[in-house]
Amino acid sequence: MDLRQLTTFHRVATLLSFTKAAADLNYAQSSVTAQVKSLEVALGVELFERLRGRIRLTPAGERLLPYAERILSLVDEARDKTTGWAEPTGLLTVGTSESLTSYRMPPVLEFLHHRYPRLRISLRTGSADRTCEALRHGALDMGFFMDARTEHAGLRTERLWSEPLVAVAAPGHRLAGLRGLGSGDLAAVPLLVPEAGDCYRELLEAELTDAAAGPGPALLEFGTVESVKRGVAAGLGVSVLPEVAVADAVAAGALVVLDWRPPFEVHTQIAWRRGQQVTREMRAFIDQTVRFAAQDAPDLPHVPDAPVEPGGFPVREERAELQLVG
Repeated sequence: MDLRQLTTFHRVATLLSFTKAAADLNYAQSSVTAQVKSLEVALGVELFERLRGRIRLTPAGERLLPYAERILSLVDEARDKTTGWAEPTGLLTVGTSESLTSYRMPPVLEFLHHRYPRLRISLRTGSADRTCEALRHGALDMGFFMDARTEHAGLRTERLWSEPLVAVAAPGHRLAGLRGLGSGDLAAVPLLVPEAGDCYRELLEAELTDAAAGPGPALLEFGTVESVKRGVAAGLGVSVLPEVAVADAVAAGALVVLDWRPPFEVHTQIAWRRGQQVTREMRAFIDQTVRFAAQDAPDLPHVPDAPVEPGGFPVREERAELQLVG
């Protein structure tokens, strides 16, 4: 049993796919299969059940997985303690959301690509719940997502900032320019939402259903945030989206921000498995994500609480500085 075999076993076990593990490790699939087979021979047990079109861990594989994680983590820790801060390398798999992938990640990924060319980032888009579940099962190294909750079973979570949400409409919409809108006003018009799973969508639906005079808001479900923005700009209804996701459309005049503030908060946060070592690769990702987010505070023309001079838009001041030790 050697480290290469354990590394390969760990990737296959977390991804439950020889093909995906081979792609992540940049190996031929035959090499991955041979390494797992050699490990099984050395231990005298089968580690995977080969089913029709899929695989799963055997009881022996389930018992080996946490030891493999601890051994590989100790190897990383020993390397760091022996050589000092080394350049991040290898593959870092990060579970995230569409909004963060599209509007927070590009400058981070560009910086990391040029600063650490040997580090590969793989983003896996999904809901916060799916990301947390994948973290608990070891299928991801870390998660970067929005959620109303900041504590998650089995995970270490660090809150970075409250993610501002805004209600938007087309400039000619009947709610545009009105002051003091309530949740009942939004519930009375068609509401465009992304696919199910976004935490703020679920909170918004509950809020508007409670505020509606009738059966609740008429929901028009679109697959992505970008398609929601296009539908809103076309006058199909209103939507509530992260401020960072609509900044470009508001600046271009395609959307306007409505005078409504959500009575709930969602928080952008990072998470990883409890007990997992924060590696140098994870620290590099965290540090640059926080740094670029602090520079990326959009100045949207919010309707202020009191009149201001033209161009005097309020600025959101809350941004995060996170330091992790060890």
